[in-house]
Amino acid sequence: MTPDAHAIRTVEQLLDVLDLDSTQARTTEDIFTGSSHPMPSGRIYGGQVLAQSLLAAERTLPEDRAVHSMHGYFLRPGDASQGITIAVDRIHDGRSFSTRRSQAYQNGVPIFSMIASFQDHGPGVEHAAAMPDGVPSPESLLPDEERVEGLPRGVARMLSDRAADVRHVESPLFLPSDDAKVPQQGVWMRLRAPLPDDQRVHRAALAYLSDMTIQESILRAHGLHWSLAGLKVASLDHAMWWHRPARVDEWLLYMQESPNARGGRGLAQGRIFTRDGELVASVAQEIMVRVPTSE
Repeated sequence: MTPDAHAIRTVEQLLDVLDLDSTQARTTEDIFTGSSHPMPSGRIYGGQVLAQSLLAAERTLPEDRAVHSMHGYFLRPGDASQGITIAVDRIHDGRSFSTRRSQAYQNGVPIFSMIASFQDHGPGVEHAAAMPDGVPSPESLLPDEERVEGLPRGVARMLSDRAADVRHVESPLFLPSDDAKVPQQGVWMRLRAPLPDDQRVHRAALAYLSDMTIQESILRAHGLHWSLAGLKVASLDHAMWWHRPARVDEWLLYMQESPNARGGRGLAQGRIFTRDGELVASVAQEIMVRVPTSE
């Protein structure tokens, strides 16, 4: 990968957002502050607060104790024009595992709450699901921003300015599509420029990317798209399991599916593979989805 100046700048901006400042501990909590990405909607991108909350928790642990799972709830919409404060509670430290709770705040109220578990590396039994066969290579697909015309200017700028190169195997869902109504899709993704070698940064960046596009398996099942007037989508929770180390500045395949939608909620699940077929992580998210009705 030979990134140009624009690609390098987008990744540097991501690293700036992930570069948290620490302040004096408050009672039993460690306090961190960070900035936010500007967004066309004015709301904080969920993957940002996921990554920041994870990095804040990692900062309270030795480098060799890595996250293996997290479960979080999006409590309120975040304001992308403001910074963010993250409080980390050191719940438990054992011989092999540690548990941390991170809560992200704006204006004194929590917008996101997460519990994550961390483990020292060790041997054990091992197996993994295989990557699907027949998926087109990322080089055979155009970046999303080059495949979609007629987007609002703010959305088009957001796509070209994001740190990730994202390439849908199917048509991107920014506008109506002729694709079949099926509850699954595949997405290739990687950051546009190299990251430092620190695996904590790569794990956080993977959390950042894991919130990108996973909701679309629900929308795709019903022929919905992001530009549909009156469509309301909000992430309710997010769970993630890290299985193996990976570099997020190299191509990763994100296979997504939705097993259920009912009652204004939809469940999406995803598996992330390296290009060589190693299972890197598993993801689950439930969203609120409200579709406009004609009267």
